[in-house]
Amino acid sequence: MKFELMASMMCADFGNLKREAEELEKAGIDSFHIDIMDGRYVHNYAMSLNDMIYIRKATKLPLDVHLMVEHPNNTIDLFINNLNKGDTIYIHPEAEYHPSTTLQKIIDAGLIPGIAINPGTSVETVRMMLTIVDKVLVMSVNPGNASQMFLPYVRQKYDELLAIKEDMHFDIYWDGACGADKIKEYAPLGVKGFVLGTTLLFGKGKDYAETIRNIRNMEF
Repeated sequence: MKFELMASMMCADFGNLKREAEELEKAGIDSFHIDIMDGRYVHNYAMSLNDMIYIRKATKLPLDVHLMVEHPNNTIDLFINNLNKGDTIYIHPEAEYHPSTTLQKIIDAGLIPGIAINPGTSVETVRMMLTIVDKVLVMSVNPGNASQMFLPYVRQKYDELLAIKEDMHFDIYWDGACGADKIKEYAPLGVKGFVLGTTLLFGKGKDYAETIRNIRNMEF
């Protein structure tokens, strides 16, 4: 069974970021997930624009840039201009007055447009945007911090999106509290990719290659 694995780089060792990127790439990760926070949309800071640029130069793998910022349209060009075609930018619809305008900028730049849906955001409120995005990042925890607990009520959101993804032509990605049990349950249902953080990949004292190999070799 094919599914994508993305490394949540806000959980990596920032003192050895180049080595972390190289080891994860050798281990077989599919892409690097970059969480950008402004301290306003969420009450935290994670990675910066310069961190993103550094990782972009350190690898040929795609980047998935998750903008947890207010009014991303004001700064979207800073990110677009430092990414490659094939990279993804996710925005939160609630963070922008006219999110479709920001998404169109991403599309016009040749990047992959995506939206991130918070646990408290209903599918119905973003339904029209599903017609113009390629990816939907479903937050299984509230945005802003690593090492949070899975929110069980988010299961209904996955069910709703899985029922319409083929007709509306988007792929679903899991972000937050992603353990092997969630991959085993949701990959067969049609979730295309999973962001791996402290629940499964980082801070476990295990070789990245072994962890990723074990995930891909799971029985479904």
